[in-house]
Amino acid sequence: MAARKLLSIGHSYVVTLNRRLANEMARVGRGKWEVTAVAPAFFQGDIGPLRLEPDPGEACRLEPVRTYLNRYNQVFFYGRHLQSLLRERWDLVHCWEEPYVFAGGQVARWTERGTPFVFWTAQNIPKHYPPPFAQVEQFCLARCAGWMACGQSIVDTLLPRGYGQKPYRVMPLGVDVEKFRPDRDAGRRIRAGLGWDGEGAAVVGYLGRFVEEKGVLLLTRVLDQVRAPWRALFVGGGPMEGVLRDWARQYGDRVRIVTGVSHDQVPAHLNAMDILCAPSQTTPRWREQFGRMLIEAFACGIPVVASDSGEIPHVVDDAGIIVSEGSEPAWTDAIGALIESPVRRRELSERGRERVHANYAWPLVATRHLDFFEELLDSRPA
Repeated sequence: MAARKLLSIGHSYVVTLNRRLANEMARVGRGKWEVTAVAPAFFQGDIGPLRLEPDPGEACRLEPVRTYLNRYNQVFFYGRHLQSLLRERWDLVHCWEEPYVFAGGQVARWTERGTPFVFWTAQNIPKHYPPPFAQVEQFCLARCAGWMACGQSIVDTLLPRGYGQKPYRVMPLGVDVEKFRPDRDAGRRIRAGLGWDGEGAAVVGYLGRFVEEKGVLLLTRVLDQVRAPWRALFVGGGPMEGVLRDWARQYGDRVRIVTGVSHDQVPAHLNAMDILCAPSQTTPRWREQFGRMLIEAFACGIPVVASDSGEIPHVVDDAGIIVSEGSEPAWTDAIGALIESPVRRRELSERGRERVHANYAWPLVATRHLDFFEELLDSRPA
């Protein structure tokens, strides 16, 4: 039997790391699937311009295309080369674009009528889109053979909008458990570089954007109240960096703020932490859609304390501590108790490792994608 041909499209594929899904589908599906990834040759990202960098180890075929208006995720669109690609014979087209944005509608429209089209979404806030976005969403939903959600909170949000009329699956993000793993030597080197003694107070960590909705300010207020000895490591970047540094001055060398960390340096910085805090705060326009830092911390064996915003409780389950997002006393108690209990930290470290290997390792995530695609294809009328 000839291998099935899969075309996977996403503007995030401009970043090599984000093509891991396409490459992993090519690896686990070898012999049964031929995977082609379509990526922008150039895209204006949140933190600056991004140019496509092919990886010598790509397992999938990589096709660069032009994009236009790519400063704006809702209205950017692909160039005509994508249309010519979509005219080739494909068994299934997978679109890693939201169904209400122009690019998602464009892929749905250009996919040949006889070819199944599947999109992925992370929309977990009920929204009523103005024209033409509402019409784009309805077109994509009518056109698709099925859809995938980043998590259960997305499913819960979209089913009342009529999405249940089509087959769907929860398809979370994945993590490289070979790169993200316990490595205390790497963690000690990071601590030494920060001027910290490896035997000092427990390190309370944060990884992500320095923005209010990620709970940076809440975490600083909570640390002000924690009485157990602690040090704090903030890794990331964003508009609140200045506010964070102003707060940190009162603590001298107890607080370190590290910016400009590349993704391949993240495992070592996680291993420098004793606890990872994810205090995401729901706003009228945003709630946590997944929380990649959670599964990365799990893979490194770092205990997690996280808020109950959005998808976080589904990702963490019983492998970490969930705290009501706005309750500063509860956060203070949870962090303080974990600092003072190395036994509890070891228990959570083991649970996190078990959970990530059972649910979020990339080969598992890729296999689940292909299994869903095969179900859709096999259920089509002969």
